[in-house]
Amino acid sequence: MHFPRFVPVVIAALTLATAGLRAAGEFMPAIVFDFGGKFDRSFNQSASEGAEKFKKETGVAYREFEITNAAQREQAMAQLAKRGASIIVAIGFTQASAVEKVAKQFPNVKFTIVDAVVDLPNVQSVNFREQESSFLCGMAAALASKSGKVGFVGGMDIPLIRKFALGYAEGARHVNPQAEVFQNMTGTTPAAWGDPTKGAELAKSQFGRGADVIFHAAGATGIGVMQAAKDAGKLSIGCDSNQNYLHPGSVLTSAMKRVDVAVYSAFKLAREGKWKAGKVVLGLAEQGVDYSLDEHNRKLISPEMERKLNEAKADIISGKLKVAEYKSP
Repeated sequence: MHFPRFVPVVIAALTLATAGLRAAGEFMPAIVFDFGGKFDRSFNQSASEGAEKFKKETGVAYREFEITNAAQREQAMAQLAKRGASIIVAIGFTQASAVEKVAKQFPNVKFTIVDAVVDLPNVQSVNFREQESSFLCGMAAALASKSGKVGFVGGMDIPLIRKFALGYAEGARHVNPQAEVFQNMTGTTPAAWGDPTKGAELAKSQFGRGADVIFHAAGATGIGVMQAAKDAGKLSIGCDSNQNYLHPGSVLTSAMKRVDVAVYSAFKLAREGKWKAGKVVLGLAEQGVDYSLDEHNRKLISPEMERKLNEAKADIISGKLKVAEYKSP
């Protein structure tokens, strides 16, 4: 039988990742990261922190795999399932087709996918109302802006990132109806998540047009956006993880997307026998998204700004304030 050349790499990586694991037959969680890797300081890293929290609290180790080749997804999941994984968490919408195929092959293995929907009896689909935290970040940007011009740099041009952009623009114009919102996407392939140089270039272009606050939703590409803001004496807004610490005093806030909570909960509930297949949607009300406020940005968010942000947050949770959901053309 012929195997693609990357299969030995997948098997070797999984072998290394399983060192020191518990005996066969015991609960064994696993996670497959998206492009950008688990140290992207953003989306994947948040997922990794959730897995690490579970490991620290329970003493149960987990298997992991970091995607570097699109063809690896399916092979990695199948190998994890064959090697006794009880639950496999797939990070990112790009893994939907692989989850669908492998979940059918292994009906007794539980799968949780983040940022996609796979309708199978052994799959849990976790999605977020990113537009809600983005709305609050748009408000913060407009409240902090002196020029009335703010920017957005997305990663891969997909509906998910358009959802961030729409919420951000709505939030900015909720504060300032005349606000100008510049928007750029980094690219149309997964490479758009890992190009800090391009991120910096796009940010510099928006600063050149008058923006003084830029929000990124671009994975590791956003690191370049934030560095450009720091270098220009402007403000940036982080995404997915709390990125305030990366440039204290320059990062206005971060749109937190609690992928860590999704991963931790999936592992914990599966171990306790409480995991359920189906759709899960997390927003402000479920503490799945939020804006960040800590010692690194405390001086940038005035008490008056904080009051307005928290009022809007409460109104979104109550339903009094509606944030639009992006609809694909």
